Amino acid sequence: MMSATQMRHLKLWYAGRARNWPLADYEVDELGEGFADAMLFHPQHKSVPHPLTELVPEFTASPLAALRDAIARKNQGDFRRAYDALTSGCNGCHEASGFGFNVVVRPSHNPYSNQRYEP
Repeated sequence: MMSATQMRHLKLWYAGRARNWPLADYEVDELGEGFADAMLFHPQHKSVPHPLTELVPEFTASPLAALRDAIARKNQGDFRRAYDALTSGCNGCHEASGFGFNVVVRPSHNPYSNQRYEP
């Protein structure tokens, strides 16, 4: 599930960078669904000290709301800040769950050359 989340995170970045707001909106929605699935199918994951049903919303709810708002207003500066807040939230969740070695960053290149991100 987290591999799909990583792909959505990457595609969200390129959609927002290209100001393709419908695609960015779609990717944010898909990220939210992926987080919901992770909580549903893995409410307690391995040796994680807290349930994912607590950790995921704590670290992602606010950044996802900020992303939705920035996308709705088509504000690229706010989008970048909200995207970075989501990335930070992902890393905070990884740290809190004992997976701090899995550090997420802004993508530096696009492995999906078969998709056009410009609107």
